[in-house]
Amino acid sequence: MSLALTDLCRYPIVQAPMAGGVSRPELAAAVAEAGGLGFLAAGYKTADGMYNEVKQLRRMTGGAFGVNLFMPQPLVADPSAVEVYREQLAGEASWYETPLGDPDSSGDDGYEAKVAILLEDPVPVVSFTFGCPTREVLDAFAAAGTFTVVTVTSAQEARNAAWAGAGAVCVQGTEAGGHQSTHRDDPQGGLAGTGLLALIAEVREAVQMPLVATGGIMRGSQITAVLAAGADAAQLGTAFLPCPESGAHPLHKQALTNPLFVTTALTRAFSGRPARGLVNRFVREHGPYAPSAYPQVHQLTSGLRKAAAKTGDAQGMALWAGQGHRMARELPAGELVGLLAAESEAARAAVSVRSAR
Repeated sequence: MSLALTDLCRYPIVQAPMAGGVSRPELAAAVAEAGGLGFLAAGYKTADGMYNEVKQLRRMTGGAFGVNLFMPQPLVADPSAVEVYREQLAGEASWYETPLGDPDSSGDDGYEAKVAILLEDPVPVVSFTFGCPTREVLDAFAAAGTFTVVTVTSAQEARNAAWAGAGAVCVQGTEAGGHQSTHRDDPQGGLAGTGLLALIAEVREAVQMPLVATGGIMRGSQITAVLAAGADAAQLGTAFLPCPESGAHPLHKQALTNPLFVTTALTRAFSGRPARGLVNRFVREHGPYAPSAYPQVHQLTSGLRKAAAKTGDAQGMALWAGQGHRMARELPAGELVGLLAAESEAARAAVSVRSAR
């Protein structure tokens, strides 16, 4: 992976695939052109929608990039718990004057069709969220010349990815914004996780494979820290949210440094799966009662989230953000990549000077 990353991009800086329209081709192209590894997020898109973005990105850059896929999720939610949550959200539907979504509508994210397209017309990197593909799928991508990365949140998930034949794992600490990529959402496990530095150490001892580290990374000095801890590259999401090339809603970008939003929390309020976002009214009022039910809750709240964004109400939006959100910088993505690389190099030089004393 170290060699593969060197071949793919100038810097060990990966732009996280953020679903929901954030990681659009403009962002991935700007990162790739600056020497990082840009990513498209195929989650919540149709297979054709994903492929159109791939073609658009190819017209914008000759640099390497990746595409992220959501793994299919087992429908194991308790229907009665979902119904109770629906009743709790009735007031939100009335407030935003929009109906709640159908939790029983198809939760198929088009995984098989997306895999087929990416095997027929390969891209440099494909990563996976919410689980690990079969060995057959990973072997097929390897045969097509595509490097594969499986996102993990524990040493055991990393072992499973290694056994299945993944090229690398993306180690996601609990500091990360957006959804925690647990391979199984355990409703009894609570809303907790392992910090990134501890998780890198655990995974490094569990598997002998390349690691990409992600979770709360906002500065080049943190990139240097995770590389020193054993990672081969750093993946940043929240750091790229405020970039002009990002597709994040303007209110979402502003909220990252808005003093009204002082902290983040893991919550199931918007999707039924643990995800880290800025604590707003919706999280405070509904987070404690949201069931473990993905994608049912995601579908249930879809209209509410869109209505809140349309009316300019950040208190009802899913403001995904990592723990370092207040360090966000509103810079063009290419400029941010260059700054992060310079900061990382300065941090390495400072360490060398201290070591030589």
